[in-house]
Amino acid sequence: MGLTGLEIFKQLPKTNCKDCGHPTCLAFAMAMAAGKAGLDQCPHVSEAAKEALGAASAPPVALVKIGTGEKELTLGNETVLFRHDKRFEHPAGIAITLSDTASEDEITARVSQINKLIFDRVGQLHNVNLVAITNDSGDAGKFAAAAKLASENTDYPLILITEDTAAMEKALEAVGGKKPLLCGATASNYEGMTALAKKYEAPLVVKGADLNELAELVEKVTALGHKQLILDSGAREVHKVLADQTQIRRQALKRFRPFGYPTITFVTNDDPVQAVADAAVYICKYAGIVVLQTADPADILPLITLRLNIYTDPQKPIAVESKIYEIGNPGPDAPVYVTTNFSLTYFCVAGDVEASRVPGYILAVDTDGISVLTGWAAGKFTAEKIAEMLKESGIAEKVSHRKVIIPGGVAVLSGKLQELSGWEVLVGPRESAAIPSFLKLRWNV
Repeated sequence: MGLTGLEIFKQLPKTNCKDCGHPTCLAFAMAMAAGKAGLDQCPHVSEAAKEALGAASAPPVALVKIGTGEKELTLGNETVLFRHDKRFEHPAGIAITLSDTASEDEITARVSQINKLIFDRVGQLHNVNLVAITNDSGDAGKFAAAAKLASENTDYPLILITEDTAAMEKALEAVGGKKPLLCGATASNYEGMTALAKKYEAPLVVKGADLNELAELVEKVTALGHKQLILDSGAREVHKVLADQTQIRRQALKRFRPFGYPTITFVTNDDPVQAVADAAVYICKYAGIVVLQTADPADILPLITLRLNIYTDPQKPIAVESKIYEIGNPGPDAPVYVTTNFSLTYFCVAGDVEASRVPGYILAVDTDGISVLTGWAAGKFTAEKIAEMLKESGIAEKVSHRKVIIPGGVAVLSGKLQELSGWEVLVGPRESAAIPSFLKLRWNV
């Protein structure tokens, strides 16, 4: 269990200096106990207190990084069991396997296929995260060659999957500089695997036959001085994986240190539909990494979409940048639409403007990412803000007219907006789907 606020308070300097941003040391201690403040915010804490409070200030699930460069995958730092208690911090990594029994051409083609798994969702690009090489051949040389070839053809981090310490060492000689994930350490090889992980400063998967063995094995590995770990409960049947994932997260939040690491799961079902369903369960229930055999975009897209939904901050709507957007190739007589910067609202309007076949400009007003009516009710989508954007955005230099179309749901803003901006305000349809018919009836520069 984590320390209480009073236990933390006893270790603090008790000066009430406010340098941490809290009015008193006790208030700061209570914030730390609730996971809302970190020990690094106190500039006067002693080294002894840092050591004593380190575990209390650290998230229950440790931070682990795989790979290097722009594609480095960060996992962990999770603090809650349910997303709406706060949020999930780092999206589950999706890994696609390739076998070292494949030919060089097949490996190159497989990696190319994985590299192309990039999807545009509400204006954001989402992709898979890892390439997993499996030592199906049992040959250390083939495993190393496959890892090297894959590494040369992708920027994604690698997972090296073998329980053969010699094969792992051979592969690391080729790709160890890119800090792949070593998968993995078992009761029979953990000393050798841990030594390799420490040598290459690489994260290590620890696999147990069950949760009891996993906890014991983690303690043995950490005793050897390596703490960049990923947990594998050993389960492969979906109901068992679900139970283990839930138990690991629950115990981690109770500060049971052997389970305070991200997890990895493997989808083994041969039925492609069921495999996607299994992966969806793992994404929903705490998997840090989900390893799949399929690279079919039709299988990956629903998982990417699900992951996006699960790992968005429930307290922070998805927003687009507040600026002028050009749809088509608008000229000086193109219509000007106003909406909010809530992603779903913007993309609905943009799609319907495009469907009208009349190029236009869209001004996405900053409402902190909330919709038209919600923004109006909250005082964030107002005549003043719209008038300010008409003035500051530069839209006046792009069009020869002074007409602006506002959503029909906020027609009440039209009079004041016209007074403040000097633009003629046209009240558009309540739903953006009616934009094409609205333009035929009302738009005439």
